[in-house]
Amino acid sequence: MSNDLYAIPLQTIDGRATTLDSWQNNVMLIVNVASQCGLTKQYEALENLYETYRDRGFVVLGFPSNEFAGQEPGSNEEILAFCRGTFGVQFPMFGKIDVNGAGRHPLYQALIAAQPEAVRPAGSEFYERRVSRGQAPAHREDILWNFEKFLINRRGKVIARFSPDMTPDDGVLVKVIEQVLAQ
Repeated sequence: MSNDLYAIPLQTIDGRATTLDSWQNNVMLIVNVASQCGLTKQYEALENLYETYRDRGFVVLGFPSNEFAGQEPGSNEEILAFCRGTFGVQFPMFGKIDVNGAGRHPLYQALIAAQPEAVRPAGSEFYERRVSRGQAPAHREDILWNFEKFLINRRGKVIARFSPDMTPDDGVLVKVIEQVLAQ
């Protein structure tokens, strides 16, 4: 699977064609993001993770999606300006994609197939809140909301998936990143 993951066509937020091959031999944290979400403040912690670990071969990759309550309505240019201007985001960002449903991007098809269930913080009721608000995913393995995270090791293997409410600075997530970086 790792070779397939690296070969999936992607588009950067400024419209350039690329693949994950550009980050081969790096530990990657792939995150679906949105600018108008209650979790948007996670951008700051994602940037902090990127700054802390990038010299050790770690990269955060942000994939905007407008699927969850229309919380990413802007153009790619507007999204990038917001992320840089508000949170100082320097990690790579990509063009807006779908992460669920019939239009699910092939990258997310592969990520979900490799890791169908997310690690949730202890005592988390995030999934239950989504269900109670009529925002349950169509399928249990679907991306639940903005800011779901996938950790990929240097060989392109999906190691873990973290729920949207698992913040980037949560000790559980940081510990797994450090373990994968040490491999």
